[in-house]
Amino acid sequence: MNPWLIAMLAYLERQAKGVDLPLQTISLPDLCTNEQYDAVMGNFVTESVTKGVQCMAFGDLFLEDVRKYRENQLKGTGIEPLFPLWGIPTGQLAEQMLSAGLEAYICSVDLKKLPSHFAGRKWSRDLITEFPQGNDPCGENGEIHTVVVDGPMFRRPIPVSVGETIERNGFAYADIIPMS
Repeated sequence: MNPWLIAMLAYLERQAKGVDLPLQTISLPDLCTNEQYDAVMGNFVTESVTKGVQCMAFGDLFLEDVRKYRENQLKGTGIEPLFPLWGIPTGQLAEQMLSAGLEAYICSVDLKKLPSHFAGRKWSRDLITEFPQGNDPCGENGEIHTVVVDGPMFRRPIPVSVGETIERNGFAYADIIPMS
């Protein structure tokens, strides 16, 4: 297995343990077509139904096409899709999360939307003010992806160091490395 993937799975396990939630991962091929994704997710939903899952929550904020896709994936399964953040203005949501003590680092940047120097930086009010006009503070349009290391839901923070940043396929990726 890819060493990077092993590290990410270990990190996910630490996050899940830190917030006292079970973790179930889904394997997708490296170059995944929409058809492959739909098949893998369809199998996951079917397995979830047999395990008695009654609802699934999604962190989508305002992208109607993504919401409709998720609703269609669950239609007729008996699993209710939940969108607890839906419609909250992203500037307001960012402020709520930061005020509550959420701590996150930017692990990837879409280079069509932001320069690579944002990768590896701590997500903060100051960082958000550096975003060029039109970029979403929560990355809802794919500008950034973050990894959460602390917040009110964590029993204890996950200490991290920021490693190398690489550029590949139009994205900048920063290693956010959990420390022992």
